[in-house]
Amino acid sequence: MEILKPLPTMKLPDEMFTGDAWADVIYRGEEPSRARTNMVRFAPGARTAWHSHGLGQTLYIVEGIALIQSRGGEIVEAHPGDVLLTPAGEEHWHGAAPDRFMSHIALWEGDDVDWLEHVTDTEYGGPRTSTRRDH
Repeated sequence: MEILKPLPTMKLPDEMFTGDAWADVIYRGEEPSRARTNMVRFAPGARTAWHSHGLGQTLYIVEGIALIQSRGGEIVEAHPGDVLLTPAGEEHWHGAAPDRFMSHIALWEGDDVDWLEHVTDTEYGGPRTSTRRDH
């Protein structure tokens, strides 16, 4: 067994995020492992730019309300305990609702992330569908 030393929390760059977001690295595998796991915290209204992962990405919503959209799809309003998968190469964004902080655990493999343009306010403000069954 190895006890891993935590790295300092890092502010995520404006080139890839709108608003304030921070990440804590939980695990960054070394060859041959390509596993990556981060806890990411978003201020209200903060979000990623459009991006895709070469081998896909899984998000586990920890707290708050997450907004997630795949290119051409509806915005999904996700809640704590929800798990969302974006397949390999699928362009998407994710972030916090305008009035709530949000934290998620992000899991992906490798460093093959293609960062694209920022999500516009019009895109961010589009219609949503909720993961809650009672709405």
